[in-house]
Amino acid sequence: MIIILDAMGGDNAPIATIKGAVKAINEIDSEILLVGNEKIINEHVKKMYGKDSINEISEKLRIHNTTETIEMEDIPTQAIKHKKDSSMVVGFNLLKEGKGDVFISAGNSGALLTGATLIVGRIKGIDRPAIAPMLPSYKKGLMLMDAGANTNCKPLNLLQFAQMANIYLKKIYNVENPAIGLLNIGTEETKGNDLTKESYILLKESSKDLGINFIGNVEGRDAFTGEVDALITDGFTGNVFLKTIEGFGKLVKKSLTENLKKNIFTTLGAIPALPSIKRFSKTMDYKEYGGALFLGVKQPVVKAHGSSDEYLFYCTIKQAERFAKSGTVELIKEEFEKK
Repeated sequence: MIIILDAMGGDNAPIATIKGAVKAINEIDSEILLVGNEKIINEHVKKMYGKDSINEISEKLRIHNTTETIEMEDIPTQAIKHKKDSSMVVGFNLLKEGKGDVFISAGNSGALLTGATLIVGRIKGIDRPAIAPMLPSYKKGLMLMDAGANTNCKPLNLLQFAQMANIYLKKIYNVENPAIGLLNIGTEETKGNDLTKESYILLKESSKDLGINFIGNVEGRDAFTGEVDALITDGFTGNVFLKTIEGFGKLVKKSLTENLKKNIFTTLGAIPALPSIKRFSKTMDYKEYGGALFLGVKQPVVKAHGSSDEYLFYCTIKQAERFAKSGTVELIKEEFEKK
């Protein structure tokens, strides 16, 4: 199996992508193909590891040379069409041609979604692919779908998001009967805007036939109780929800650290609790869950966080291998193409 990694995508590329690949390579079965400027990548390899090429670190690490990079400020559609030798476009084409099994990029989100849809292609029967990150929840993970791919949705889109989330959670996380809720401002059936009210009715009517355990509306405050496995929403609401959670997590970490280091007494008092604090921190760290899957396209694509560091790329690479090995994309194809 070959993992295609956009070595030039993301705020911390290519240093973070290189370090993440090197850290992960001995813990996975796959090869990693770094797509990007070979000269620049190997210059960093020389500085960081004292090797002339990344292949000297491991035979499972290779480079596919490209000469262009899609920048964060580039207009997505134009970038995909005109930067043919960019690490992202070349990576997508390698995936489409069967020269790799999964593609990872932390680059321009709009370009990634455009490239995945135009180059890799939508699965027949799926109206709109969606971004599906995993978030920490009480004693488990919580899938959020959609987290930003589709700002304007129809009830059919949310129903399909629920179908894809259901397949993924059963296959990857072995959740026998995933509890799938609709993000809303109240739990009552009549709450929400036109989209949520119509989506509620459609999900309620269709769930039994589709094998979905739809538990109804879920308010944001109840999303992390451990009683919900997937939270379905439109991409605009989902992205706001996601960024709010990330920001709140940073606030908790910063406040906790400052209070523990406030004075000698708080520091000493915290020592017995350090193992529990570390376990809590690990549980709440979104990096542990890797990147966000782009579900609904014909081959596995993973969107890494734009600010991914070495550790997040390491986690995302391991996640991507599990995703590719699971056959989830084929199961989604079977589900939608049988209609």
